[in-house]
Amino acid sequence: MRQLIELQRQLVPELLEVMRKRYKILQQVMLAGTIGRRALANVLSMTERVLRAETELLKEQGLLIISASGMSLSEEGRMVLEELEQLGPLVFGNSELEIKLQNMYGLQQVIVVPGNSEQSEASKRELGRAAGLLLKRVIKSGDVIAVSGGTTTAQVAKYLSLPGTIKDVMFVPARGGLGESLDYQANTIASMMAKRTGGQYRLLHVPDHISEEAYESMMQEPSIKEIVEVIRHARIFIHGIGDATVMARRRKTDPEEVRAMVAEGAMAESFGFYFNRHGEPIHKMKTVGMRLEDILKIECIVAVAGGPSKAVAIDAIMRFGHNHALVTDESAALEMIRMHEESGHHGEL
Repeated sequence: MRQLIELQRQLVPELLEVMRKRYKILQQVMLAGTIGRRALANVLSMTERVLRAETELLKEQGLLIISASGMSLSEEGRMVLEELEQLGPLVFGNSELEIKLQNMYGLQQVIVVPGNSEQSEASKRELGRAAGLLLKRVIKSGDVIAVSGGTTTAQVAKYLSLPGTIKDVMFVPARGGLGESLDYQANTIASMMAKRTGGQYRLLHVPDHISEEAYESMMQEPSIKEIVEVIRHARIFIHGIGDATVMARRRKTDPEEVRAMVAEGAMAESFGFYFNRHGEPIHKMKTVGMRLEDILKIECIVAVAGGPSKAVAIDAIMRFGHNHALVTDESAALEMIRMHEESGHHGEL
């Protein structure tokens, strides 16, 4: 496949340009759900005349449905778009933003979806869908996949699917999470992912934040010990990223403890740890599940987070240096790049 694409790139480079243009049309229609020609032309910075010719061709191919209310993807269009996205950088190359972020943080892969997921539900859905497609490429038969809670990983669960050739996959929560909103608990998300993929799941019925005494007691329970052992040997870990103070308050952390964390420089929270702006873990909640030493050994760690207000937190977690892939949106990517460019002129962030 790679050889064929390289030959096409050399012999008929215009073919890949046409493919890229039609891919962008299908992608934007999918994001919008239903969209008029004029609005789509504006989004793509394309003349209506050129767009009309392209969309008519896509309609003839059975990929677009055009009605009085606008354009939408047919089922076949969705399948073609997903196939194109599986080929990803191989066909279209990485975008400039993706390459910059890869180089900034030394990541193996970066996916940047259009828009601002804090302002647009479509962009938030696309974050989940892009992460789901990435997982589809990396999950193997027999894998254990650990997941964190949160609104963004819940979006990933909605869009995750696996080919029938992948068997015996198990989804587990990365840590205890009782006490958070049920829809966004890691237990709920692990079970949703399993149901969508035909996989198995195990649940961890312990609170999110417990005392030292309770922790020691729970870790003596055979059933808890067994599931924790499974969690700590996950090959893949998918997690969200949060602002440190927002997450601490959401977890009803003692105000005095929150003030102490802020004084220590806590900027970001992920997988039960709080990090400063240099990516150094400075505070750990006492939770049952994955430990920092387990995270350091995981083969594939995928972070999913977007929105400009998360840029500082994402930057801190990426500086921690143990993620392999990042799925984010344009608004967060641009803000992170701006921060790095400023730090280059005015010293370390």
